[in-house]
Amino acid sequence: MTDIETQPQPVPPSKNASNEKLLTILCHLSVFIGLGLILPLIMFLVTREDGGPVPAHAKETLNFHLSLLIYSVVAGLLILVVIGIFLLFAIAIAGLVFAVIGAIKASKEELYQYPLTIRLVK
Repeated sequence: MTDIETQPQPVPPSKNASNEKLLTILCHLSVFIGLGLILPLIMFLVTREDGGPVPAHAKETLNFHLSLLIYSVVAGLLILVVIGIFLLFAIAIAGLVFAVIGAIKASKEELYQYPLTIRLVK
């Protein structure tokens, strides 16, 4: 036998890995395509038994969007005291910025823990 035959051959990346990476990025960017809560919820429900990175990213994104919804309702009530207008603006900007950060982390195959997130979905 030669040395070439005894060395393990490199395994090409599977198509499933690239699909998982794409789905994790889409979870975080769902707010930009108008599917803020819907897409992460669907991905979480479909893939939660798989145990890969997609359900973890979907759950984190879903928790973040649910937290933003709660914060927005509270800020909406505070519009009567004028501060709610500024809070709604800050919530919207933070939601977009953190979504982009989450997508960048997902492209590097890292799980991004959103700040100030209430963990409703376990």
